[in-house]
Amino acid sequence: MANTEHLEILKQGVEAWNEWRIEHVEVRPDLSGAILIGANLRDANLSRAYLSGANLTDADIGWTTFADLDLGSVKGLDTLKHHSPSSIGIDTFYNSQGEIPESFLRGCGVPDTFITFSRSLVNKAIDYYSCFISYSGKNQALAERLYADLQSKGVRCWLATEDLKIGDKTRPAIDEAIRTHEKLLLVLSKHSVESQWVEQEVEGALEKERKQNRTILFPIRIDDTVMKSESGWAAYIKRTRNIGDFKKWKDHDSYRKAFDRLLRDLKAESRS
Repeated sequence: MANTEHLEILKQGVEAWNEWRIEHVEVRPDLSGAILIGANLRDANLSRAYLSGANLTDADIGWTTFADLDLGSVKGLDTLKHHSPSSIGIDTFYNSQGEIPESFLRGCGVPDTFITFSRSLVNKAIDYYSCFISYSGKNQALAERLYADLQSKGVRCWLATEDLKIGDKTRPAIDEAIRTHEKLLLVLSKHSVESQWVEQEVEGALEKERKQNRTILFPIRIDDTVMKSESGWAAYIKRTRNIGDFKKWKDHDSYRKAFDRLLRDLKAESRS
């Protein structure tokens, strides 16, 4: 009799647990298509919510929890205002099939190393080589345009004005960025050929090439200075590399043609 009573008590306990689990765990907030433009989502726990088609443009986040979500169709993730780090579950990467803007991940505090390999975690190949953009500050407009356009195509880029953190020691941070990115996209111009900073970055890339026995430098030019160089590293690049032509980058059609060629050559499938 005692055993029967114990079994009945156990059965009642299991039923009570299942009822609690259904009520408190299995119910998922449905925010599909929700308009959350400019919303304050700081400290919010969005775990397990349905967010298909939701619009989070310009929302404020910080210590926000993004666990067990599919962010693949969520709008405005690249416009979120990050006031502090947020938490992203590994399950969210899998559910989203890697379709999460890198700017959003960085803002949440996800390390670059993890971002680099996050797509491979969900069996989705990384489409493009990652790039460090080397340029003269006097060519800032083109550098920013390349950075934005490459990022929008899924190319992970590093640009000093965007990615150098406040308080970073400049030289070590740049050396580390060159080390962790697969290609150095070199913007050649009158100003960059004369820049000591660019020269050091090129020398670092050439040293990396020698050690790894693979191509690191991806040079493009916006004027003919490098083609007239007779000595030094610029002359070496002229002699040994095919240099992309961005001389007419201010013309929309010419820029798009040159950019599409660059993007094609940055495809990781072209890895030798």
